[in-house]
Amino acid sequence: MSRVGKVPVPIPEKVEVTLQQNTVIVKGPKGELTWDYSPELSVIRQENEIVVTRPTDSKTHRSLHGLTRVLIANMIEGVTNGFQKTLEITGVGYSAVMYGKSLQLNIGFSHPVLITPPEGITLAVPKNLVITISGINKQQVGQMAAKIRSVAPPEPYKGKGIRYQGEHIRRKAGKKVGVK
Repeated sequence: MSRVGKVPVPIPEKVEVTLQQNTVIVKGPKGELTWDYSPELSVIRQENEIVVTRPTDSKTHRSLHGLTRVLIANMIEGVTNGFQKTLEITGVGYSAVMYGKSLQLNIGFSHPVLITPPEGITLAVPKNLVITISGINKQQVGQMAAKIRSVAPPEPYKGKGIRYQGEHIRRKAGKKVGVK
C-alpha cells in the first residue's frame, strides 16, 4: 500500500471541500481551486478528513494513489496559506523592477526582458536583486519560478544569473596558465 496515499488529508475549519463525481472543489480564505482526479480512484470525505483509496495494486493505481492524495493536500494548503518561491539575481548591473503587474529583468542582454504572470500569480520585488512569486496553486508558482529562472540560469564560472534562494551552484575553475 502507498505510504503517502493511505494517510488521510485533514480539512481545516476555514476550508470547504466539495466532491462531485470526479472533481474536487476546495474553497478557502485565499481563493478556490478545482481539480479532476482519475475516475478509477475513490475519494471519500469522512468528517474532517479526505481519504483516497485505490481498487487494485497495479502499478498505475499505486502511482495515482499517492499523487491524488498529495495534490488534494496541496490544494488545501494553497487555499489556507498559499505558496511562495524566492529567486535571487547575481551579477554586476543585473536588476529586477516591477511595472504594474509585469516584471522587467535587466540581466545583461541588449534589451530588458518583460515577464507577465498568469492569473492567480503575483510577483514582487522586495529588494533590487530578489524576486518573490506567490499564489495558491503550487504547480503554477513553481512553473512561473522556473520560467523566470530559465531567462538567465546561473552559469558555473562566475555564478551570474537567476537562481532559487538557497540553491547551490557548483562552480568550475577557470583557465589555468601553464607553467614552463
